[in-house]
Amino acid sequence: MIVIPAVDIRQGNSVRLKQGKIDAETIHSTDPVFMAKLWKAKGAQRIHIVDLDGAFNGISMNAAIIKEICGSVEVPIEVGGGIRDMKRVDEVFKWGASYVILGTVAVYNPEIVRKAVEKYGPKKIIAAVDAKDGKVAIGGWKEITHIDVFELVKKLKEYGVEEILYTDISRDGMLTGPDFNGLKKLSGSGMRIIASGGIKSIDNLIKLKEYEKDGVFAAIVGSALYTDDFKLEDAIKTMESF
Repeated sequence: MIVIPAVDIRQGNSVRLKQGKIDAETIHSTDPVFMAKLWKAKGAQRIHIVDLDGAFNGISMNAAIIKEICGSVEVPIEVGGGIRDMKRVDEVFKWGASYVILGTVAVYNPEIVRKAVEKYGPKKIIAAVDAKDGKVAIGGWKEITHIDVFELVKKLKEYGVEEILYTDISRDGMLTGPDFNGLKKLSGSGMRIIASGGIKSIDNLIKLKEYEKDGVFAAIVGSALYTDDFKLEDAIKTMESF
């Protein structure tokens, strides 16, 4: 299982939010590029970048920072946040991103997802499935829809998506542990799954490892690394020991 450190960027800073709420923001660094390089130095095999300004407003204020990360950090970079048309998909890949994450657009304009998969292949496009109480959240988690998570995943599969990023937003940044029940339900989808939200300890990662046979191949860790609940290098070493 791959442990993927997260660098969430808002107004040029590396931040962590609780449940996606701006008023629950903690700034951990004024230099997101440094943070990405730090996680690479500590052994990260892949880094998760989110443009929170793009996610909330649909307009990026952090393009230059993300471009610099993609160009200077020598591990695969996955980028999400406010990518809602093919022009933006193309731009992010030109920056040097290895993977593009599509979230809100997968709900209100899934044709963009289909086009992105056709152009770049299913191994380069990740669909973000953000959930609260089994329903899909969009627009930087500001809006909870009536769409069932599993119905969305079914549709995404029809559009050629093979990899999803599943986040229980009620757990994100709260260090309460992952949504194991939700992940178990998704395991029947046949998708490759990245688990996100709530990971607090290496024990959480060890338990997630049990879901690897069901498609959970990676876990995104954010707050726990920034609050030193555990060290990235220790988590990677533990996962590699299995």
